[in-house]
Amino acid sequence: MSPVFPMLTVLSMFYYMCLRRRARTATRGEMNSRRAIESNTRALPINVEIVQYAKEVLDFSSHYGSENSMSYTMWNLAGIPNVYPSSGDFTQTAVFRTYGTWWDRCPSARLPFKRTPSTFCSQDYVELAFEEPVYPTAVHILETYHPGAVVRILACSANPYSQNPPAEVRWEILWSEAPTKVNGPQARQFTPCIKQINFPTNLIRLEVNSSLLDYYTELDAVVLHGVKERPVLSLKTSMIDMNDIDEDEDEEKFGCGMDTLNKQFSIVTLREWPTNGYFDKLPYELIQLILSHLTVPDLCRLAQTCKLLYQHCCDPLQYIHLSLQPYWARINDTSLEYLQSRCTLIQWLNLSWTGNRGAISVSGFSRFLKVCGSELVRLELSCGHFLNETCLEVITEMCPNLQELNLSSCDKIPPQAFNHIAKVGSLKRLILYRTKVEQTALLSILNFCSELQHLSLGSCVMIEDYDLIASMMGAKCKKLRSLDLWRCKNITESGIAELASGCQLLEELDLGWCPTLQSSTGCFTNLARKLPNLQKLFLTANRSVCDTDIEELAANCTHLRQLDILGTRMVSPASLRKLLESCKDLSLLDVSFCSQIDNRVVLELNANFPNVFIKKSFTQ
Repeated sequence: MSPVFPMLTVLSMFYYMCLRRRARTATRGEMNSRRAIESNTRALPINVEIVQYAKEVLDFSSHYGSENSMSYTMWNLAGIPNVYPSSGDFTQTAVFRTYGTWWDRCPSARLPFKRTPSTFCSQDYVELAFEEPVYPTAVHILETYHPGAVVRILACSANPYSQNPPAEVRWEILWSEAPTKVNGPQARQFTPCIKQINFPTNLIRLEVNSSLLDYYTELDAVVLHGVKERPVLSLKTSMIDMNDIDEDEDEEKFGCGMDTLNKQFSIVTLREWPTNGYFDKLPYELIQLILSHLTVPDLCRLAQTCKLLYQHCCDPLQYIHLSLQPYWARINDTSLEYLQSRCTLIQWLNLSWTGNRGAISVSGFSRFLKVCGSELVRLELSCGHFLNETCLEVITEMCPNLQELNLSSCDKIPPQAFNHIAKVGSLKRLILYRTKVEQTALLSILNFCSELQHLSLGSCVMIEDYDLIASMMGAKCKKLRSLDLWRCKNITESGIAELASGCQLLEELDLGWCPTLQSSTGCFTNLARKLPNLQKLFLTANRSVCDTDIEELAANCTHLRQLDILGTRMVSPASLRKLLESCKDLSLLDVSFCSQIDNRVVLELNANFPNVFIKKSFTQ
C-alpha cells in the first residue's frame, strides 16, 4: 500500500478530533439548524456582526476617582469613547487606584500568599454589561494613556438584565496573557485574539495588572463585537488554530482540579498499593515540604491517586495559608464545605473576589468560619458582595485571634454592621476602602482596637467629621504606622495636628485629594516636624503645597521614599533639589501638573538623581 494512505488516515483522525473539540458542547441539532432570527423577530443574516459599547459598569475593585463624581472613575467606561484617539491624562477616562510596584514597597505592603499560580497575576478588575447577548467575535479596548495593563478578558453566561437568573453561572476566559511592557504612553486600540465560547454573553470582565507601568493606565471604552447565532466551525482545515487546542487542554486540566473542590470522594475508593516505592523511605515532613509547592488544584488532583498521598494532601498543615482568589469563578458553598476538614488549622485565608452572584451564601460562609475560624490571623474579603451584617458578626465571634481584615470595596455591607468589628481588639490591620462605614462605628473601632498599625479609610464617604476621627486616632492608636485618608472630604489642620501629635510612629500617610487642607495653616510643616519616620507621603492634587513644606520635609523626614505632590503650583525646582539632596532613599517623586516644574527641569533632576523615578504627566 502506498505510504500516502496511512498519512491521510492520520490526518483525517486529527481533523476529526479537532472538530470534536471545537464542537464538543454542541448538539447535532445546534450544528445543523442555525437560525438567523433575533429574539425580537428581526431577521439578520447569520454572519452579521453586532457592535456594542458597554451599557453599564456593574462592578469594579478600585478606581482613582471619587465616589461622588465621574472624574477618573470606572463609570467612564460606559458608552462611547470620550477621549480616544487622543493620548494623555484625561479626567473622562477610567483609572485604577495603583500602578507600578510602589505600593509593594511601602510600610503598608502585605505579604503575598504562597501557592498562587504563576498564571494568575490580576490585581484589579472591572465588569461591564452590554445590551445584547452575543457570541463574541472580538473585544476592542480603547486605551488612552500608558496601555498594557489588561491581562485577562472573561465572559459570563449570566445575563445581568434577565429576570430569571441561571441556576449555574459560568465564566470563560476569552484571552489571557502575562503582563508585558508597552513602549510609550500613547493611545492604542487593543484587540487581542479571543477564543470562541459556546454561550452568548453580554457581561464582560477585564482584569488588569499595572505592575510594569510607569504611570496610571487610562481606559476610555470597550467595544464588544459578536453574532446572535453561534458560529459553525468552518470545514476548511486552515481555520483550525493549533493554539486553541493547547488552551482548551490547559483549561480542562485546570477545571478538573478545581471541580474536585465541589465533589466529595471517599478514601475507600482509592487504591492501596502494596508498597509506595521511595515515598516509604521519605520522612513525613519531607513529603509535606514537597507538596507545599503545589497549587490547590494540583493538591486536589494528587489526592485522588492513592491513600498515602490522599492523607498528605488532606493534612491541615498544607492549608495554613490558603488563597482562593485565583479561583474566584469556581468557588461556591460546596467548595467551602469540602475544604472545611482540611482548614481546621488555617491562619491566612484569601476569599477576595469570590462568592458573588449567589455563589457563596451567608449560611455557607458562616458554616465555614465556625469550623475553621478559631486560628485565623488574616482574612482577605475584598469585593465580597455576599457579605452582610450576619457575616461580620460571625467573623468577630468565630475569629478571636484575627489581626488583619480586608473589606476593601465591600460596598454592600450596611453601615451599622461595622460596629461588630470593634469586638476584635487584636486587630492590627483594617482595610475599609470604599465601604459604607459610618462615623459612630468607626469611633467605636478606634476606641477598642488600640493595637491597629495599618488603617485604610480611602473613599469612605459616609464619615461626617474626619477631625473627630483623627483626634480619636491620636488618642487611642499610638501604634499606627500607615494611614490612608485618600479623598477624605473634610479633614482640617486641627485634625492633622491631633493626628501628628498622637501617632508619631507613622511611616506612611496618604492625604491625596483632601481639599480642605491648606498649606497656609501650617498643617504640612507640622506633619514634617512631628513625623520624622515618614517614608511615604501623598499630597496629591493639593495646590497649596509650597516650597516651605518641601524644605521642612527635606530637613525633618530624611527617610522619605515616596512623595506625590501632583498639581501644586507653588513648588520650585530649587526646593526639589534640596529634597533630593537630603532624602537619599527617595525613589518616587510625582510632580505631574506642577506648573513650575517643566520637562527641562525634570530632565535635569533625572540626570543629577538617577535613582529617583520623577514622574511628569501630560495632557494633549
